[in-house]
Amino acid sequence: KANPGKVTYATPGAGTSLHIGMEQIAARAGIKLTHVPFKGGAETNAAVLGGHTTLQADSTGWKPLVDGGQLRLLAIWTADRSKNWPTAPTLKELGYPFVFDSPFGIAGPKGMDPAIVKKLDAAFKEAIDEPGVIEVLKRYDMFPRYLDSAAYAAAVKEINDVETKALTELGLAKK
Repeated sequence: KANPGKVTYATPGAGTSLHIGMEQIAARAGIKLTHVPFKGGAETNAAVLGGHTTLQADSTGWKPLVDGGQLRLLAIWTADRSKNWPTAPTLKELGYPFVFDSPFGIAGPKGMDPAIVKKLDAAFKEAIDEPGVIEVLKRYDMFPRYLDSAAYAAAVKEINDVETKALTELGLAKK
């Protein structure tokens, strides 16, 4: 609070869930942080390792750096503590009433043939249960949660609605 804006944080882009989340945390804490957007996780890792930003908010692409002791994990943004990093507190445990969930999905062109969508849905459902896929996801503290096309579209809409509201409340929404 004594040095507003001097603490900088990297994210993989302006308007991302990570950017919105950091701004919500800062607002709740009554502090001013300076956002430094990058194009992806490799750049955010480099920025914090190189001392160009104070910290970063990103998905678990930082895992090898945390595991290797080059970065320190300050908090987990999910509802529960991580199995991979059980000593890292959740935001809720730190007094911030936030849980951030950024699901990964696959998109196709608008108007895609429903038969193709159905076929892809079936293929992705089968693939997500493959032991090799599950193992890679676990390595990065991610766990499979299959949603078909319609359910995923509904989930994304809900997240978008929540984030649009947050952007408006934070004064970051386009006017």
